[in-house]
Amino acid sequence: MRYVFRLPDVGEGIHEAEIVAYQVNVGDEVRADQEIVKVETDKAVVALPAPADGRILEIPAKPGDVLEVGDPVIVIETEKEMKTEEGAVPGKAVAETEAPPVVIRKEGVGEKAEPPGRVLATPHTRHLARELGVDIKTIKGSGSRGRVTDEDVRNAVKTAPPSQPKIPRAAAVEHEPSTLGFDFEKYGPTKREPLKGIRKRIAEVMVRSYSTIPHVSHADEVDVTELIDVVQKQKLLAEKRGIKLTLTAFISKAVVSALREFPEVNSSLDEESGDLVYKQYYHLGIATDTENGLMVPVVKDADKKTIMQIAEEIQNLAERAKSREIDLEELRGGTFSITNIGSIGGIHATPIIQHPQVAILGVMRAKKRPVVREDQIVIRSIMPLVISFDHRILDGAVTGRFMNHIIKLLEDPMRMLVEVI
Repeated sequence: MRYVFRLPDVGEGIHEAEIVAYQVNVGDEVRADQEIVKVETDKAVVALPAPADGRILEIPAKPGDVLEVGDPVIVIETEKEMKTEEGAVPGKAVAETEAPPVVIRKEGVGEKAEPPGRVLATPHTRHLARELGVDIKTIKGSGSRGRVTDEDVRNAVKTAPPSQPKIPRAAAVEHEPSTLGFDFEKYGPTKREPLKGIRKRIAEVMVRSYSTIPHVSHADEVDVTELIDVVQKQKLLAEKRGIKLTLTAFISKAVVSALREFPEVNSSLDEESGDLVYKQYYHLGIATDTENGLMVPVVKDADKKTIMQIAEEIQNLAERAKSREIDLEELRGGTFSITNIGSIGGIHATPIIQHPQVAILGVMRAKKRPVVREDQIVIRSIMPLVISFDHRILDGAVTGRFMNHIIKLLEDPMRMLVEVI
């Protein structure tokens, strides 16, 4: 029996993936759950397993091809009947460790139709429809098997009656491309590469975040002279445990303390209901520079972990993010983010908030500077800090107090030991 294995929905918000490499050839015998192809989403490299024992009949795509959810990945000949119900799970997709289960659909005769009223669309497309105020049930899909695509949603917005509200509260306004009609080649030779994968996802997320959230920044600086001494003294102990101890782990712990003191900074605005959601968990996103772009792994339950445990987790997450072996769930659920720009350099920045969070802390490089202490000029290690915050939710006074709380802890490591750990 001939079955088409289609690109599954491997995670919320992911609607396409690039073929990295096929691990089988036409004619090969495969067994259920054997890895047959690796695909690159906008967040991780995911290995997809065969849905059943069988023989490879056809490989319709090639490395470098970008497929949408539902597009054929591979054709398998198998002897046994496979489940075709929506939600059947013959195998699992793994992002080097594990990721959400895949859904296998049978091609041709006997393929189960979608339930009445059920619209075939990816989570990303459904979210886009809600964001633009479009009832997705009214849209006729142009994709495979009637799937509603992002383009179908955007076209529905353009053709909606003028009296019908197209864009709900807090959603971004759709614009024509700003470079429409611009002739780049007119002034000299160029080289073009498609914007795809994680870089494309970053572009989409940043535009959405900056166009929907009124960003305001607050800058300050902290004297980390004593804290650096503590880090240096404890580095040997950390290294014996295979841990790289950095200022970021201490900053993370100070941030958790501040989030407890100012719960509105650990909140999110539910733009659909208008409710302010106060999260009673503390998951810190730690921005990580990779060859493929910025990724933000999340240290879950940072309030329940020691500084050394946080340092170890930051290290492990960063290593897996750089190798693209990180699990998708490790990139989700953050309540507040920290971006350490100091490792590269600079004295000021305006970080963009990770939607739907309401703030992000930017950490700059600590440098020795002459400062006045008790009317004396002394040399101290001074680190600039900057926080970008959502002015719909937070005011400057609250954010200033939030930063002061962090600064007091970082300037007095002993106080940190007493109050935080």
